[in-house]
Amino acid sequence: MTRIPITRTGFEKLKKELETLRTVSLPENIKDIEVARGHGDLSENAEYSAAKERQSFIHGRIKELENNLALSDIIDLKDMNVEKVVFGCLVCIEDTSTGKDIKYQLVGPFESDINVNKISVTSPIGKALIGKCVGDLINVQTPGGAREFEVVDISVGAE
Repeated sequence: MTRIPITRTGFEKLKKELETLRTVSLPENIKDIEVARGHGDLSENAEYSAAKERQSFIHGRIKELENNLALSDIIDLKDMNVEKVVFGCLVCIEDTSTGKDIKYQLVGPFESDINVNKISVTSPIGKALIGKCVGDLINVQTPGGAREFEVVDISVGAE
């Protein structure tokens, strides 16, 4: 069983989502099903069908989160060495064709979110960055074609 790296913050976020699903979403859904049952014939009851579908989603997400938490390996970001790009660090890279700087935090796949510039160490850019130093160039095949980046800065990531 392969362990998946995660920050303490990412692990706590998954735990909180799991707890919310168990203590809030699931009980609310059970009430919704009871109310929908009271509306009569279940075969033609759209509310009941929607509530049962939501129940299936909630149970599936609970199982997924339980599995993700079981596979997680929390990586401590304190005392991180930032001479090279490693899990958890913040890395600023420059697109050599446009000169535009982009700053990413390298995280595990369970907590990656491009909207907040957190990319997975298993993504093409994440894989290419691991082990690189300031000044190193990386070539990455992206959906838009091959791109070249230069590592501009490496710093300690936020826990």
